[in-house]
Formats: sequence, C-alpha cells, structure tokens
Amino acid sequence: MACFEIRAITAAAVAILLLTAPHAANAVTCGDVATSVAPCMAYARTGQGSPSAGCCSGIKSLNSKAATGTDRQTVCNCLKNLAKTMTFNSGAVAGLPGKCGVNIPYAISTSTDCTKVH
Repeated sequence: MACFEIRAITAAAVAILLLTAPHAANAVTCGDVATSVAPCMAYARTGQGSPSAGCCSGIKSLNSKAATGTDRQTVCNCLKNLAKTMTFNSGAVAGLPGKCGVNIPYAISTSTDCTKVH
C-alpha cells in the first residue's frame, strides 16, 4: 500500500513539474526568423522605397516572439547568419525596425556582438 502511495505522489509531482515548467517549444528558431523576414528581402537588397506591409508585419511578429534575452540573442545570431547568405543594403537592413515602428535593443549589423544582447 505504501509503495502505491509513493508512486502516486511521484506521478503527481512529475505531472506538476511538466505542467509548470517553461516550454522550449515557445523558443524562437532560425526558421521563425527566416519566415518573418522573408517578405523584407526585396527591400533589404535595394533599400528602395519602403518596406512592404508583410515585411513590417513579420518584423513586429518576430519582435513579439523574442520575449527573453535568450530569444533576442537567437534572433540576432540568426539574422547574422542569414546576412552571410545574401547581398544586402546594410543601411536599409539597419533601418528596418524603425521604418516598421519597432524598437529593438540592438543594432542590426553583421558586427553586432549577439552575446551582449539582452
């Protein structure tokens, strides 16, 4: 009988831990970053005109998803890695958040030290 009670208490404790633990599934991924900024690519390459509504929607969505310092560091690193794969107008890219009405706590640049992003 005591063995059954210990198992029941252990199972209840594990269930509580699983239900109350932060879920890693909510973390931002590089796939999220790529999807969010994909509508911005034409503007990022040329810097001509204004970013599209889809671009700004993606930037705003990404900013909302990056709720923790770890998320913001992930976004920063993903953006830097994405920048290595394409030619872009660095001034246009750096100005994207402002043009979309978003304030981020770091500069979008290939020289940004993402470990210092909080």
